Amino acid sequence: MAILTRTGSLLFAGAAALAALGLGAGTTLAAAAPTFTIKPGGSFTANSTSTTLTDTTTATALSCTSSKVKGTLKSGTGLAGAGAGSVSSLSFSGCTGPLGLSFTVKAGHLPWTLNLSSFKSGVTKGTITGIHATLSGPACSATVDGTKASGDNGKVDVTYTNSSGKLRVLTTGGNLHIYKVSGCAGLINSGDASTFSATYKLSPVQTITSP
Repeated sequence: MAILTRTGSLLFAGAAALAALGLGAGTTLAAAAPTFTIKPGGSFTANSTSTTLTDTTTATALSCTSSKVKGTLKSGTGLAGAGAGSVSSLSFSGCTGPLGLSFTVKAGHLPWTLNLSSFKSGVTKGTITGIHATLSGPACSATVDGTKASGDNGKVDVTYTNSSGKLRVLTTGGNLHIYKVSGCAGLINSGDASTFSATYKLSPVQTITSP
């Protein structure tokens, strides 16, 4: 009985200690968010020679031969990934849709936010959020956003590669949809999911690492 009593006392004491530390049964320790080092940071420009917006329901694509970005990145070490950078200006030119028809694409709700989430082998993963854009062409206009036409919450996944200085917009993981479609002959439709793909070369080239 003495041994059992002593064992029970030890177990109780251990449980009490865990509870005091907030480590009781069923509690999961949250991993600390990664931090990043960005050099040189500051203002940057970026250019792409090919961008494509695709309605994934109808497979209709709108392609542009040039796109230019202006933005800023934080500079230093121990930086939080959320809000690590921003896109203050984004323009497109040479945009054509079905049948080679010319379109105008305008970015709205700027600045958009660049967030960093992980780093491995010279490649940083992240997102660009706050996306809103409009497109217009002959007898066709529409809005691109996230959860609704005025949500201003479109999102795309991106990667940045130190060795090339290129920011790549991925066609997976985003939430872009097309809204407020007027005309367009059924080639795009309100509510259709869409993807945006592009690769931008940054100047000056940035080096991003973690931690």
